[in-house]
Amino acid sequence: ILLVLQVRLVMKAHSFVRENVPRVLSSVKDKSGTVPIPRISQYLYFLFAPTLIYRDNYPRNPTIRWGYVATKFAQVLGSLFYAYYIFVRLCIPQFRNSSQETFNLRGLVLCIFNSILPGVLILFLVFFAFLHCWLNAFAEMLRFADRMFYK
Repeated sequence: ILLVLQVRLVMKAHSFVRENVPRVLSSVKDKSGTVPIPRISQYLYFLFAPTLIYRDNYPRNPTIRWGYVATKFAQVLGSLFYAYYIFVRLCIPQFRNSSQETFNLRGLVLCIFNSILPGVLILFLVFFAFLHCWLNAFAEMLRFADRMFYK
């Protein structure tokens, strides 16, 4: 989790620098009186907004729909509980049985093939929980209007 957060922050810092350094360098080259440095509030908003492309201003919704936020967080919790259920009921028994037997290639292959479907279901649930529900909940709380996460 920490590694994923660090990668996200590095990607956001790269986008911030890539968007602002050319503007600052061009204003210094032109010797204009004002240097277009973004405000701290713009950078903080960008850190929490569900986007990797820095802009000074983003399209914003006029209000926050708190019922929508609660629904998305409930879906995240439901997805986590369902993934836990799948893991406990379908994955753990496979590996518990294999740990009591002596190692053989047939048992390993059967264990892997019996874990493929639950693993794919868990990956879909993680995709839905984080990339859809979690990002939409934070986008709604930040009144972020551009919801094209998948493009």
